Amino acid sequence: MTINLAAIITFFRYTRKVKKVTTLSEISLFSGADADFEPLANRVRPRNLTEFAGQQQLVGPGKVLRELIEHDQIPSMIFWGPPGVGKTTLASIIAQQTQAKFINLSAVTSSIKDIRQIMKQAEENRQFGEKTILFIDEIHRFNKAQQDAFLPYVEKGSIILIGATTENPSFEINSALLSRAKVFVLQALTSADIIRLLKNALTDPRGYGRQKVEISDECLQIIADFANGDARIGLNTLEMAVLNGQRADEVTTVTKKGLQQLLGKKSLLYDKKGEEHYNMISALHKSMRNSDPDAAVYWLARMLEGGEDPLYVARRLVRFSSEDIGLADSRALELAVAAYQACHFIGMPECSVNLTQLVIYLSLAPKSNAAYLAYSAAKKDALNTQAEPVPLQIRNAPTKLMKELNYGADYQYAHDTEDKLTTMQTMPDNLVGHQYYQPTSQGSEVKFAQRLAQIKRWHQEHDDLEK
Repeated sequence: MTINLAAIITFFRYTRKVKKVTTLSEISLFSGADADFEPLANRVRPRNLTEFAGQQQLVGPGKVLRELIEHDQIPSMIFWGPPGVGKTTLASIIAQQTQAKFINLSAVTSSIKDIRQIMKQAEENRQFGEKTILFIDEIHRFNKAQQDAFLPYVEKGSIILIGATTENPSFEINSALLSRAKVFVLQALTSADIIRLLKNALTDPRGYGRQKVEISDECLQIIADFANGDARIGLNTLEMAVLNGQRADEVTTVTKKGLQQLLGKKSLLYDKKGEEHYNMISALHKSMRNSDPDAAVYWLARMLEGGEDPLYVARRLVRFSSEDIGLADSRALELAVAAYQACHFIGMPECSVNLTQLVIYLSLAPKSNAAYLAYSAAKKDALNTQAEPVPLQIRNAPTKLMKELNYGADYQYAHDTEDKLTTMQTMPDNLVGHQYYQPTSQGSEVKFAQRLAQIKRWHQEHDDLEK
């Protein structure tokens, strides 16, 4: 019996391509139950770059990501951006256009065992000359061990990895994996982008194209503003508005009054443990430093209404009062501590006005970072210079032995002098003459600068005489 090796290889390649279609159907981004039960956002998901809204800096004509997708030259890459801006949609477009095997994996439900099974399959594909693109949604949810499992397969080309994340890849993705992937930053959609998607949903047969839905441009604008850059929120809101609209003669009408009742209170984008948390507190801090009370109060409101712990904000304001104001207005620290206590006493929402009062005060107070810089300079010397012993004259001597060892000998008690100053050396020998505190000319610090200058003149007049 003659065996035709070429025919066998052709057969296996054919069966693998059939398997590719089956696997994609089972786990692809656009599979699922009956379309009637799918959310509107899934039903009208853009199928190609022409239908895709937003991110023109990446997928506009001639832009790098568009060229990569259209020429099927997909590298390993990370899509980073807030929710609802098209990360998963871009992956679904790639899945439809690529000739590679496309596998969708959720970081929420997958284990290391699942990963290794997929990697084994991808390695087999590579041996048959077939590329495998692995898309991982919420990749930041994978721990270090799970992320490490991808690394050798990415390195040898078994898989092309596409990850989607709402968190900063610098902090959430292993550096070794990140160095092998191109990061594309997706921006929040504009209101115009979302309105375009809403209008498409109203005319697309997959959406409401087969129904008669009447909704004004004003209502569409309200939905777009409410979505706050998130297409999924916009489409879900439109779906709820249509479901709750007024029906008459096979026409569904969405009214402004009904829409406003449906929307209720806006849910602000805010993750108390994610990057947005640090972005917000940074915005508050820098607005106060820039003496802009209006911006500072706005960022405070964004944080508190987004669910931030008021005590966290209060602690940061205590820090700010010394770091950025200091002795230019020493009342700032007192008020910051008082506001922190007020937050303890009454909590939210009542303590919001206490924090607002403090934020306005700190924004308008004179600014000085002299205390912050003084500690930074002293810290540098403490860490980088020889750890000199404490001079004997300023050591404590509670025991007889310590006194015999000259602890406290030659100590000068400042209150016994007329000027309340002494010629006693209090710095270690190797740091004599180092000056850490450099007062500014802002606010009350002028008085401290004058006092410091007075003390220096006194030492110039008396220290030489002592020697």
